[in-house]
Amino acid sequence: MSSLQDILRAQALLGIRRGIEKEGLRVLPAGDLALTPHPAALGSALTHPHITTDYSESQIELVTGAHLGIDSCLGELTRIHQFVHHTLMAQGDERLWASSMPCRLPTDETIPLARYGGSNVGRAKSVYRMGLGHRYGRRMQTICGIHYNWSLPGVGSEQYFALIRNFRRHAFVLLYLFGASPALCCCFAQGRPHALQPLGADSLYTCRTPPRCAWGAWATRATRRRCSPSATTGWMATRSRCTKR
Repeated sequence: MSSLQDILRAQALLGIRRGIEKEGLRVLPAGDLALTPHPAALGSALTHPHITTDYSESQIELVTGAHLGIDSCLGELTRIHQFVHHTLMAQGDERLWASSMPCRLPTDETIPLARYGGSNVGRAKSVYRMGLGHRYGRRMQTICGIHYNWSLPGVGSEQYFALIRNFRRHAFVLLYLFGASPALCCCFAQGRPHALQPLGADSLYTCRTPPRCAWGAWATRATRRRCSPSATTGWMATRSRCTKR
């Protein structure tokens, strides 16, 4: 532990590099999921360094580079976001859904899987997403979130795992305070057992006390926070699907 403390000095903290990956659904003005292909004007989802898709063809992912400064990282994300927004506006009436929980969704089998072309790499990515759909259902995969990637100079796998253990020790507090998506469309839970409360005719909401609002094993998968150190890149990726148990 002392070696980790030695590393986490002020000078080392100034060398933190961070990047952001932000997901968002393409939607129509009425709030329905857009079922159109990934816009060609945004480039290839397989090879573009900053604009790709996540699980669904309708799920855009914006990717920044690695930055030493917070402002420069957020500035790049803003520019990418603005470019995507203006491109969607110029091509039709689609928008990016702002919430983490999805918009009004069609039937599970109608949600389009991301397509990456006929190359071996592209087909492998599509097959992987098909497997996720069979395992968890396609609706579950349309939850959008933020990937926050960061690295510390001079930190190896052992120190990253120590940081992960400390993070996981307090993860329930972070999720409770900052991971709440209190309302969602009824279509998301349609045909599934849940303990959510009705909010008007088309919405459901969660209560404040997690034990009373447990969704069971199915909905617990909606709350995910993964930390994985990379021995090759030295990056630790933290994935947050912003929903509360």
